Amino acid sequence: MQITANTTASTSGSASSSLASGTTTAAEQQDRFMKLLVAQMKNQDPLKPLDNAELTSQIAQINTVAGIEKLNASVESLSGGFAGLLTQGATQMVGRDVLVEGNQLVLKDGAARGGFDLSAAASATKLEILDSAGRVVQTLNPGASPAGVKLFSWDGRGADGSVLPDGDYKFKVTASNGTAAVDSVALGVAGVQAVTWSGAGIQIDLGNRGVVAYGDVFSFL
Repeated sequence: MQITANTTASTSGSASSSLASGTTTAAEQQDRFMKLLVAQMKNQDPLKPLDNAELTSQIAQINTVAGIEKLNASVESLSGGFAGLLTQGATQMVGRDVLVEGNQLVLKDGAARGGFDLSAAASATKLEILDSAGRVVQTLNPGASPAGVKLFSWDGRGADGSVLPDGDYKFKVTASNGTAAVDSVALGVAGVQAVTWSGAGIQIDLGNRGVVAYGDVFSFL
């Protein structure tokens, strides 16, 4: 005797349909299955009792649906916990400085820091410091630089040795290896104000520098 959990399809088909449509939960299927089982046991033909193999198979199918739902719930719980751990660890960055893409250079108390990322090793690297009018006020020559991220500092002095006023400056990176140009990315220093978690992942608030994703940080200082 076949026990079905759906009057229009077999239990296996019902379980597959439930998983695909999401309209019937495992708990509902289990409840329906038990009601049908009790009803059929009461009204079964003594000469044709329930087949144990069929019964065991259908119970296993119902349990499979329940197991999948429990697994999904467990995965969601683990994802939430992992997100919480990431956020907790990320909050330790509050107050620290990071390097993110940008050519801003803030001169304060006669000192400024910036950085750059090279796609390959360079035999020569040049940094041009620009004032608010876009004029080159100083040129730094770090020399040969390996591929990757490198931090630099500027003492706030102009090309003529004069002390320049504190404020916002910008810089331009030019790198080469022999006669071949090397791709570079200017990196500005920014302070982490806050860290939050969203559906897009960990977001880092850099104050007036805006909000960036955790993956957009090149280096922590």
